[in-house]
Amino acid sequence: MEQRILGTTGRSVSTVGLGTWQLGADWGEVDPADADAILAAAVESGVTFFDTADVYGDGRSEQTIGRFLAANPGLDITVATKMGRRVDQVPENYVLANFRQWVDRSRANLGVDSLDLVQLHCPPSSVYGSAELYDSLDTLVSEGSIKNYGVSVERTDEALEALKHGVATIQIILNAFRLKPLDDVLPAARAAGVGIIARVPLASGLLSGKYTQDTTFAENDHRNYNRTGSAFDVGETFSGVDFATGLTAVREFEELVPDGVSTAQAAIAWIIAQDGVSSVIPGARSVDQARANAAAADTGALGKELDSGVRNIYYKYFREAIHPRW
Repeated sequence: MEQRILGTTGRSVSTVGLGTWQLGADWGEVDPADADAILAAAVESGVTFFDTADVYGDGRSEQTIGRFLAANPGLDITVATKMGRRVDQVPENYVLANFRQWVDRSRANLGVDSLDLVQLHCPPSSVYGSAELYDSLDTLVSEGSIKNYGVSVERTDEALEALKHGVATIQIILNAFRLKPLDDVLPAARAAGVGIIARVPLASGLLSGKYTQDTTFAENDHRNYNRTGSAFDVGETFSGVDFATGLTAVREFEELVPDGVSTAQAAIAWIIAQDGVSSVIPGARSVDQARANAAAADTGALGKELDSGVRNIYYKYFREAIHPRW
């Protein structure tokens, strides 16, 4: 699989990585053996980048990755984790003393001395402009507990603020139903040499093309309990798109997909083709899904027709509601 340099980390990562929110049981229960098999299938398919967070299953996702890497020494895998969502979301909690505790917990979960990449996990907006916060992160780098730091954001203005402060990476929702990052964030990141990690690439599965109006989700699946944003930012669930509207838009997207390519693979390949993207991090609930997602990297550019079609669908169904909000 093609490898790209991940911002200022200097590390090469696969264009398709693996998001491991699903391995933390926030999308329904996941058997540990199945989780190990998913990680193995991703690596066998060329994936060299795992993204996780301390809050995914309250550490279970990190622990699963840690056990897998310990059982498979010598793998050249870059692991990015995130911190900050296990406490009240107030700026006062984003201080060096807490960072040290959070980083130590993640290091223990992953079984490493130094974390490859730590990202602030969608903190309060005011945090992004705090010079003291970035000084604290620089302290962790100098102490050796982390190697690089970045941010995961909800909104494009948060990304643009973080770019002023020397972050290595920006993680942001980018998919065929969320195009705003293409306007300013990707060009600014390219100019700064900052990596872009595209998350929620399938709009929580909408762009898999497998859902219908009759599709149901488990009680503990965020696609069930967070459709109104009652648990966290609704933009993380179906990209903030109304489910029924999303289904209609997917049917039009499917008409753009060339033969021999799945709907999900086309959606992932479209993101890879956007200038400035370092890695796309779809999640997987099965071995077959992990392999199919990775295979999206082999489809190559799918042409101007798909790109123009994506933009037409966005303007038709989503721009008015989505663009101003995130």
